Amino acid sequence: MTLFARGAWPTVSLALAALLSGRASAATEPGSLQNPLEKSADCRKCHAFANPPEHADLPNVSPIAWAGGMMANAARDPVFWAGVAIAAQDMPGETASCVRCHAPRAFVAGRDGATVIDDLDPDDLAGVDCDLCHRMIDDGVTPPGDAHYTIDDIIGEAGDVPKQGPWSYDGGDKPMHSWVVGDLLGRSEHCGTCHDVTTGRDRLDAEGQPTGAKFNEQRTYSEWLGSAYAVEGPEFKSCQDCHMPAVDDVAGCAEFNSQGITHATGGRRHDLAGANRRMVEILKSLYGSAGSGDIDDAYFDVALAGIDLSLGAAATLEVTAPAEVDLLAGIDGWSVKVTNNTGHKLPSGYSEGRVMWLEVTASYMGEPVYGSGRWIAGQGLENDPQQRTYEAIAVHQQTGATNHLLLNDYWQVDSRIPPKGLQAGIETDPVGDRYTLLPDETWPHWDETTYAFGPARLVDLTPGQDDLLDLRVRLLYVINTPAYLEFLATENQTNSAGADAQALFPADPDPLVLAEWTASVPLRGLVEEGDTSGGDSSDGTSDGTGDAPTTGATSNGTGTSSSTGATPTGTTTDATDGATTSGQQGGGGGDGCGCRQSGPAGGLALLLLALGRRRRARG
Repeated sequence: MTLFARGAWPTVSLALAALLSGRASAATEPGSLQNPLEKSADCRKCHAFANPPEHADLPNVSPIAWAGGMMANAARDPVFWAGVAIAAQDMPGETASCVRCHAPRAFVAGRDGATVIDDLDPDDLAGVDCDLCHRMIDDGVTPPGDAHYTIDDIIGEAGDVPKQGPWSYDGGDKPMHSWVVGDLLGRSEHCGTCHDVTTGRDRLDAEGQPTGAKFNEQRTYSEWLGSAYAVEGPEFKSCQDCHMPAVDDVAGCAEFNSQGITHATGGRRHDLAGANRRMVEILKSLYGSAGSGDIDDAYFDVALAGIDLSLGAAATLEVTAPAEVDLLAGIDGWSVKVTNNTGHKLPSGYSEGRVMWLEVTASYMGEPVYGSGRWIAGQGLENDPQQRTYEAIAVHQQTGATNHLLLNDYWQVDSRIPPKGLQAGIETDPVGDRYTLLPDETWPHWDETTYAFGPARLVDLTPGQDDLLDLRVRLLYVINTPAYLEFLATENQTNSAGADAQALFPADPDPLVLAEWTASVPLRGLVEEGDTSGGDSSDGTSDGTGDAPTTGATSNGTGTSSSTGATPTGTTTDATDGATTSGQQGGGGGDGCGCRQSGPAGGLALLLLALGRRRRARG
């Protein structure tokens, strides 16, 4: 991987730079540990406990709350093993790095050749577990990335390898095991150990020439490192600040918790929330206590609650919509701004099968009139001309093949929204013409787009009454699209891992809702039953062409999508005119958090469309 200093973005990998400077990696390799990693089941004996009364309203704060999240289940993830099967077909013998990250216990024990879940020992299924993180050290040589962790292997005073952590027991009760104060666990570099990934392929430019670096498959840590949040000061936020929120007055073990003894330096939640809600739901069904598994369902529930909070804080929507709509004129100026509140690209990480997009819909009496980015049952995204997606597509340039992780050598597009203050650099730059550098040579952490829809001819279903057009904007996200799951099933010539993974997902998954805005505005231009006069007609599609139904807005079954994970309903006030907005709101503001917003029934930052305004020419 490539580690970047603030303001300097080299084009060679840090591994190469280390060799050129005479440094060598000291990362732990298979079979090198003299003292095996302790089992997470042993840690559970002391580190599982209920919240103290003062934190009863928080998710479980005990360290073992880790058990329900994706870190703990990285080795159980069925999509991971489906991807490994394809990677092993493409590049036999190169999947040890996959095991190194997702099943580190198997890797260090010499089971790095595993290509199916059955190749693992039962204890390997604990994924990225307690002892790996709490025995990881900064050796001063090995750069973050590619799961090149260095694991402490020296016995301490208590006869075991000390647990690392940013804590202090000076003058207080000490744990029964060996411990040592180390700050790596509290630094983003610790997360960067696995969350920057480079493959063995040369990265190519648009002309097919090597860029001088290996292929940057994912750069979540580097995205943070080049952002405003990595700079010491009022905006600084580490990975842990968002994904492991700090908790005051928390105990380290069950015995201390029962006695009311807490860490003098506090602690952090261990649910490590991300965005992969659907996979956690699947893992709960496979490994939860309500089924045939042995993981308490309560821990999965903690993970799901944390994911909901994470999703609700990821982005903010700002919408400028018409104060009223005349169907004879259509809509010419429905603008949406999406702001990324995270410390990395939105979305970030592994890109295959992942897409985030804007869905805008206008409905009359519950039936769609206009729309873009609608999720069509059984088909997925409608792919209309105005659709705004946020995704990264890597390809094998010579063949144009996509979704082949170990063959990819060229970024065809990367339209994901950069984090705040992201500096220009070849390893993390967007790809395409979506974004333009700001005057300070950083990328904007927002995206703006404007929708226009042509005239529509609709019958008035409530003659003599005032009519309303219901407007809605949603930022939606699917992590494993049906098309990607189909790819994993059909491309697999080795085993049934792809088909097995595909069978766990519904054929028509509900997208995750990251942010939402709604408004109802006066509607004009409806015609009476049987009236054949009027202006231009439209079928209500996003390009504004075709004939409209003459008996009312006819449903095509694509106007709505349901989602779990909604945050509580609240109200916000827009500073521009003091109008009140009702909707779903998450925590925070522009400091790395976000909210779900709903617009007013006309008036809040709305663009008034005069009835006689010139219609926008449609392409």
